[in-house]
This record gives sequence, structure tokens and C-alpha cells, in this order.
Amino acid sequence: MLKNVAKQKLKAGEPVLNGWLHIPSSLSAEAMAHQGFDTLTIDLQHGPFGFEAALPMLQAISSTTTVPLARAPWNEPGVLMKLLDAGCYGVICPMISTRAQCEAFVGACRYPPHGYRSFGPTRVRLYAGDDYAQGANDEVLTFAMIETAQALENLAEIMSVPGLDAVYVGPADLSQALGGAPGADWGEGPVVAALGQILEAAQEHGLIAGVHTMSAAYAKRMLSLGYRFVTVQSDLNYLVAGAKATVAAFGEPSQATPASP
Repeated sequence: MLKNVAKQKLKAGEPVLNGWLHIPSSLSAEAMAHQGFDTLTIDLQHGPFGFEAALPMLQAISSTTTVPLARAPWNEPGVLMKLLDAGCYGVICPMISTRAQCEAFVGACRYPPHGYRSFGPTRVRLYAGDDYAQGANDEVLTFAMIETAQALENLAEIMSVPGLDAVYVGPADLSQALGGAPGADWGEGPVVAALGQILEAAQEHGLIAGVHTMSAAYAKRMLSLGYRFVTVQSDLNYLVAGAKATVAAFGEPSQATPASP
């Protein structure tokens, strides 16, 4: 089976740089994959697309050594299994707030006897090899998103679920859950304390801590604190920022003048 290089790096204590895909395009996914990210996450929760668009994006990522991940739209076993069968080597599951929810998530990602994942490795067998089923439980990464006040209360219970590899902080939802505004790259306020609490709990349970950020500087700061999996913005953010910078270089955009007949 094709090894999960990102999981190997994380186990060795090395950082993993994750890219985020919001644009429903295999060409955009392929372009991002060729830039050197360790992993790329196809966002089916907030990205404007579903499974049919995600499949060719997975195929495009496979033209490189970048490890393909997905954020599931919700903690729904059928969707989780379908994403793994399509070739995702890891799944980020949103809104995990209790041990029971985490058990349901992890169980859907593991074949028996460690879970209840149904056997049907359709496209992933082409990507990973005919022996995929024998190694999948060891290679597939599971990320439980911590982004609610209830999750903070249940950190120990969530993180003690067998088979969970990592937790991933959604800073915008977490901020709202703690009474603040949505956002990321927090330097003050309740999210800062929560980030420390989550990291400490993850380290106590031998799990990887990951976080979504909006700048390389903040991501590096999180790595220096002990986070090991960091995302910086998304393909759509990069597109908007690049376009804005080009327009700004020319000052105020001019009004187009219709051509004379």
C-alpha cells in the first residue's frame, strides 16, 4: 500500500503544511498540488461543491506526491466512507463535541475490528494499491475538529477515543462559540486560551494538534508553540489576494469605455 507520507512526518514530530481547496476545479487542485504542500484538503463542508467535483480533484492531486485529504460536510458515515473509497488519505470531521460523536467518526474510517467501515475501495485501490485494505487502518488520518464550547469541556473524552490521530481547531466557529466574532489568527481573547488548552490536551493524549490560519507568520507561530499541522488560507483566498494586488498596483480601477460602433 502507498504509504501516507504526511502521517509518517507527523509521527516523527515534523510539521506538515496543509493547503485548502475551495475552488471546484481539478485544474486548480492540480496547480496547488504542484506547489509543494505536504497535504491538500478538499473542503466539502464550506466549499461550493460535492462529491462529483471532489473526485476529479483527488485524481489531479494524485499527479503529485501531495497527500490528499478532505473535510467532510458533516459526521455522516456514508459520506466519510465514500470519501475514503475515492482516495482520501485522511478526513477532517467538523463539529465533534462529544466522545460518542468522535467514536462514530473514527469508527466510520476504520475497517473491522477497529471500526465499522464498509469494504469497497473503488478508486483508492487504483491510487494506493491492491493491498489497500490490509494497511488502511494504519495509514488513514483522522482529524476531529474542535470548534465548540462543548468540545472544550469534553477534550479528554474526545481525545481518548482509540484510533483518533489528531484534532483540528476551527478558529472562527470556536470564537463564536466562546462569545466572540468569527475570525482567525487570534492574538488575544478567549480563543488564545482555548488554543493552549487544546494543545496541552492533545500532547497529553499523544495526538497531533492542527489549526487553520490566515497567514504564514501566524502558522509559524503555532508551530513554535507545538502545533504540528497548519493550514494557511485557501486557493480562493490566494486568487482574490493576487487579483487585488494586481489591481491595486494600477491605482483605482478605470471605468471601461464602450467601443464605438
